[in-house]
Amino acid sequence: MFTYDLKRIRNFSIIAHIDHGKSTLADRLLELTHTVEAREMQEQFLDNMDLERERGITIKARPVTMLYKAHDGLIYQINLIDTPGHVDFAYEVSRSLAACEGALLVVDAVQGVQAQTLANVHLAISRNLEILPVLNKIDLPSSDVEAVKKQIEDVIGLDASNVLLISAKTGHGVPDVLERILTDIPAPKPPSDNLLRALVFDSHYDPYRGVMVYVRVMSGEITKKSLIRFMATQKSFEVGEVGIFVPSEKPVDVLRPGEVGYFVANIKNTVDVKIGDTVTLHKFPAPSPLPGFKLIAPVVFAGIYPVDTSDFESLRDALAKLQLNDSALHVEQESSMALGFGFRCGFLGLLHLEIVFERLTREFDLAIITTAPSVIYRFTQTDGKVLKIDNPARYPDPAHIEFVEEPWVKVHIMIPADYLGAIMGLCTDKRGELLKTETMSASGLLLTYRLPMNEIITDFNDKLKSVTRGYGSFDYETDDYGKSDIVKLEIRVNEEPVDAFSCLVHRSKAEAKGRAICAKLKEVIPQQLFKVPIQAAIGGKIIARETIGAITKNVTAKCYGGDITRKRKLWEKQKEGKKRMKEIGKVNIPQSAFMDVLKAE
Repeated sequence: MFTYDLKRIRNFSIIAHIDHGKSTLADRLLELTHTVEAREMQEQFLDNMDLERERGITIKARPVTMLYKAHDGLIYQINLIDTPGHVDFAYEVSRSLAACEGALLVVDAVQGVQAQTLANVHLAISRNLEILPVLNKIDLPSSDVEAVKKQIEDVIGLDASNVLLISAKTGHGVPDVLERILTDIPAPKPPSDNLLRALVFDSHYDPYRGVMVYVRVMSGEITKKSLIRFMATQKSFEVGEVGIFVPSEKPVDVLRPGEVGYFVANIKNTVDVKIGDTVTLHKFPAPSPLPGFKLIAPVVFAGIYPVDTSDFESLRDALAKLQLNDSALHVEQESSMALGFGFRCGFLGLLHLEIVFERLTREFDLAIITTAPSVIYRFTQTDGKVLKIDNPARYPDPAHIEFVEEPWVKVHIMIPADYLGAIMGLCTDKRGELLKTETMSASGLLLTYRLPMNEIITDFNDKLKSVTRGYGSFDYETDDYGKSDIVKLEIRVNEEPVDAFSCLVHRSKAEAKGRAICAKLKEVIPQQLFKVPIQAAIGGKIIARETIGAITKNVTAKCYGGDITRKRKLWEKQKEGKKRMKEIGKVNIPQSAFMDVLKAE
């Protein structure tokens, strides 16, 4: 049995690039500490969403408390706070790391250091965490331990002389990891006072009990019946239950300093719980909150519409349910002439958008369309007013625009040296500026670019993977806004603007994009009885055009020989009819055309 002793608590996190073996190592630790019984064990135990298992990524962080009897005969409480690995969830990762004193840096001995590893390691180093480098997959014949050790020293700047060599799959070397966690990672610092300060690093919604708040207690204690207050929202609640994760929830009497667990306080609304917030007691509040809290703002926006308009209610309910477990998802209702009623949603990044889209189609069985993703542009008008716009429908009158700014990002790209030319070509094409090039190893390079956000949210990752044959990896962090020549590209079908295809683009890309959309629409819109012009326009200027030819009917088929004037008369009559039809005719764009064009973009 573990009796509470601050010196025998260790809190740590595991940092790794996708597929470097983070979840597998967590499985082995759970087995070694007998936290999960062998009969309940399954691979990727802490990734409990089907999507996480399929893609091999962690989307929702899960903490777990393990009790371990060390070689010195004492029982230690080890808390693993599992973090998502992807750049989109960087803020959540930073909050999870703030709840730890140390981190295991897991690097694949075959692939070496990758871009995402770098971003999260820098987060950990900036928080002064003790970092333990661990080389995984050393049982594979292609592993190169010495080269990867050198990479860890050169690229990250960590001492790799006492790096741990393990194989998480076979379990080789994992017991040493546990011992090193006890010796190398420091115990939590003793609190300076008894006021309650607990860091909220995650939460999830339980349909029966409301919001479960995941906390790391820094000072003070949380017990059942405590009246607590969230410092960012200033809302107070009475705690109904406190507990720890082993890995499923287990109620306990009290959470003390250094411990990691959860509490349930009859919180109905997820909006009341902000990740990174500080929990304190209502009667004896802490004078100031824990540092590092910020509100998460969405970065990428896209419209989500039901393919069948009768599914609108179901889509609204589904998005509300997703929002309960995903506080970063931003949803507002909107309608479009072409697609009917739908929602404008804000996401943390492209992966976040993909995951929400997948979950809507799988878990709620909905057929949905998403419009092309866009970012937030800042429009400064001539009267000094600043508008933030992500939807082309809200584009202001060009006569009143002083200048436009778009968001830029810093991108770290890791590639084998052979592909340098191809990558530089790709980044130049995406309007990028090279900041620096660093040599990581004999064959690896690290490039740092500054790129406009809207250039990387559509197909940058796919193109990077194809030009580097899958060896390149990239990671980005948001930079500031920069002035840019952004225009509204409007698509007109038979002189009528179609708002679903309109988009905000850089002037240098407008013509190519306009031509591509027009060409695609020409393929997918069925022929009418009259000619249909498809045009791309910026303001009043047409920059691209395609024409769908009319379905022809041979009106003179019944005339055998005879006078030419009779045929002429029929042709004139047909011409008049076509002209009249063109004036009153409407072109119905089929639903499939929207899907095809959005995919083509």
